[in-house]
Formats: sequence, C-alpha cells, structure tokens
Amino acid sequence: MIDNRPVDVAAAGHICLDIIPKFPDGAGKTIEEIMRPGKLVNVEAAAISTGGPVSNTGIGLSILGMDVEFITQVGDDYFGEAIISRLQKIGHSEGVRIAKGQHSSYTIAIAPPGIDRIFLHNPGTNNTFTSDSFDIEPVRKARIFHLGYPPLMRGLYANGGEELTKTFKKAKEAGATTSLDMSLPDPASESGRVQWDSILQNTLPYVDIFLPSIEEGMFFTQPDRYLDMRQKNGGKEILDLLNGDDYTELAEKFLEYGSRMVALKSAHRGWYLRTGSKEKLAGIGPAQPGDIDSWANRELWCPAFHVEKIASATGSGDSSIAGFLSAYLRGERIERCLQFANCVGSQNIRQLDALSGIKTWDETVAMVAANLEQNKLDPETPGWEWDASWRMWIRS
Repeated sequence: MIDNRPVDVAAAGHICLDIIPKFPDGAGKTIEEIMRPGKLVNVEAAAISTGGPVSNTGIGLSILGMDVEFITQVGDDYFGEAIISRLQKIGHSEGVRIAKGQHSSYTIAIAPPGIDRIFLHNPGTNNTFTSDSFDIEPVRKARIFHLGYPPLMRGLYANGGEELTKTFKKAKEAGATTSLDMSLPDPASESGRVQWDSILQNTLPYVDIFLPSIEEGMFFTQPDRYLDMRQKNGGKEILDLLNGDDYTELAEKFLEYGSRMVALKSAHRGWYLRTGSKEKLAGIGPAQPGDIDSWANRELWCPAFHVEKIASATGSGDSSIAGFLSAYLRGERIERCLQFANCVGSQNIRQLDALSGIKTWDETVAMVAANLEQNKLDPETPGWEWDASWRMWIRS
C-alpha cells in the first residue's frame, strides 16, 4: 500500500534516563561477590543516556534512517529536561508531554561482564501515562504507532488494562499500523499479579504487530508453567528449555487473540516470526508488507548473530525491533526483516549502553550481506527445515 504519511514511526510509551556504570573486567564472577553489603565497588565512567523503548527503539530507528515522532511523558525536573533535549536532537518531540509536579523516570543498570543485568528503576511519569496523555495528531502523521513496556506503566495496566486497550484503539482509529512491545514484570510486583492474558485478549484485536519475548509471552498466558520451569531451572532463563512447538503454540494463541503477526524475541536464540492469513494482513493499515503473498501464513526462526564478547544486553530487544521495523518499512522480504532484526540486536550488545553500537542503514546492510557467524539453533520438533540460502529455519 502506498501511503503519504510523512512520519515512519511514532515511538510511544515508556522512557527513562539510564545510568549505566561500567564494571572493569575481573570485577567478580557472581553478583553476590561484587555487590556485598558494606563493600566499596570501584567502577569506571558511567554511560548516561535515555532508555526505554521510546528511546531505544525510536532513536535506533532514526539512526537507521527512519523519520520518528516521540510520544511519551516526562516530569518538570532535571531528568525530564535531559530526556527532552536528547529527543529533540533526534526526531520530532511534539508528542512529548511534560507532567507538572511529577518526577521523570530513571534506571540504574547494574551490568557486570558475564552476569545478567539488575535494574534499579523508578517508573515516575510512566505510571501516569494513559490514552489521554498524548494528542492524536502525531499518530495521524505516522505509518506505524509503536508502543513499548506497558507492564512498567501502571496507568496502562490498571483496571484490567482498559487504558492500554483504549490507547491502541485510539491509534487504529487514527489509521496507523500498530505495534506493541512488552517487558517482563517481577511476578511478585503489582504488574506481575495482573491478569495479562485477559488484557491481551482485549488489546490484541487493535495490535497489528505483536513483539514480546518468548518468556514474556509465556508469563502472560501460562504463568504457572513459566514459574514452575524457572524454579526447576534454578531461577535461570528458560530459553534453552523451549522447543519449536512451544513457540508455535504461543504465536497461534496471539494470532487468535487478534494480532496479524507475532514475533517472539529470544535473545541468543534469535527471532521467531509467525504471520496470519493474507486477508488479515490486508487490514494492517498504511504499513502493509511489501509483498503480502510472501508474508502470509509464514513461520520462520532466524538464529541470532554470534557475538564473542557481550558488553551489555541493555536494550537489545528494543534495538532488534528497530532493525525489524526499518527493514519492514522499506518493503524488504520477510526473511531479510528477521536478518536485520538480529543484526541490529547484535550491534547493540557490543556496547555498554543501548544506542552507541547502532550503525547506519548502509552499514547494517553490509553486515547482513557479510553472512556473519550465527549462534547454533535447533527447534527440536518435526516440520522445521533449514534454508541454507536464508540461513534460518522455516516451517511449512
């Protein structure tokens, strides 16, 4: 579909100021060894940047050549001024609302080398963001309305998620193609006790592209199974315990709820994508796939690019979404879109912060063309075939 909307993506939702101390090599092998009570921990210079999907995905999209509008909310404080100043240098900031008397959100990311991240997070004005927190005009200008991290935004998930549903209904009524990214809540938190399966059933009819991680998707729809698997795995990630059938079952559920395509981000295991029928894709709005026939009823799983030394995984999922949407909006083939998602995700994890590793579109095209080494991946279920030309698994 040809559309004359001047903005490629309206990046909406959660934003914060990220403060990321750099830990020297050899700081310790476990977080308990590094962060003992009473211990002075020597660190190097901190990376300070905006964080959250409005920043990580939105600015990533801008670096990749997309025209971006930011839709979010900050407080009338120093952190808010710093966030707005950063966004104004990158794209359109007319959609940024200043909430008087409120505090902007910030995050301190504890990310020693080789150890999973710990975040100290103040949600601030993210908790008061609702469907009334933004004007509709910036959305009417955009091909895609992309919102991220509603589990970190109380105003969106409270009262059965009615404001999240209203937000996406508002965006669809404005004519935009809609996209939703999630985050994984602490099961013991207020957000972790919400009935997310019900919220998604109400919201996904207005979401064209659903982009959770596989773990988020499981927690929202199968919380007992998810928590049981985590407990049996010593509290560690369960990514490597899941097979192709787990991905298929979850994606089919979200398609049944109403989404037109579902990606399940999977960290070192790459990107899985399942799409709906041609009829469903035809109603996707101004950002239809370049070739609907080649996108309809597809199921693919592209292994992640191998990175020998990971600096930090902060914002890696957000960055991979920027890679996917940048390729998608350029009309690239479905297989190429997954390659670009993995490529930009791999750029991210080479640097401590979420954005300094992201390269231009032309540089990213060259990286994809170089056929970089991929991580090993086996769906471990029948029906999947390895396509050597595209270097990914495809299920027919």
